[in-house]
Amino acid sequence: MVTVRREKDSMGAIEVPADKLWGAQTQRSLEHFRISTEKMPVSLIHALALTKRAAAKVNQDLGLLAAEKASAIIQAADEVLAGKHADEFPLAIWQTGSGTQSNMNMNEVLANRASEILGGVRGMERKVHPNDDVNKSQSSNDVFPTAMHVAALLAL
Repeated sequence: MVTVRREKDSMGAIEVPADKLWGAQTQRSLEHFRISTEKMPVSLIHALALTKRAAAKVNQDLGLLAAEKASAIIQAADEVLAGKHADEFPLAIWQTGSGTQSNMNMNEVLANRASEILGGVRGMERKVHPNDDVNKSQSSNDVFPTAMHVAALLAL
C-alpha cells in the first residue's frame, strides 16, 4: 500500500504519494491528463530549474524573498540540476500551451525540497510555498518560454 499525504489547493483536497516531492497540481495533472508516456525532456527540466534558481536570487536581491528561503530554493534547484530528483518530474510532454503543469511541478518540487532543507516537511505544513515563494514574480506564460529558450541555448 502506498502511503499518502493530503494536500489542498484552490481546487480542493487530493492525495499525493508521501514519498514524492510534487504536490496537488502535479498529482491532478497525472490523474487527468493521461494522454502520453512521453516525458518532458531533461534539458527542459534543467532549464526550468535554472530559471527558478535565477528568480530566487533576483527576488532575494530585490528584498522580495527572505535570504533563508532563497538559499534553500537555490540549493533545491542545484540538486535538480545535479540529477538528484529526476523521478519527481513525471508529467507528459503533451500539456497546455503555456507549460503551466510543468511550471507548477517544478514549483512544488522545489518548495517541498527547500522546506526539507530548512528543517520542515513536505505538504501543507511546508516552510516554502510553491506559488508565493518559488513562483514569486513569475508567470507560466513567461517562465516556460524562457526555459525553452534556455534549453535551446544550452543545446547549442
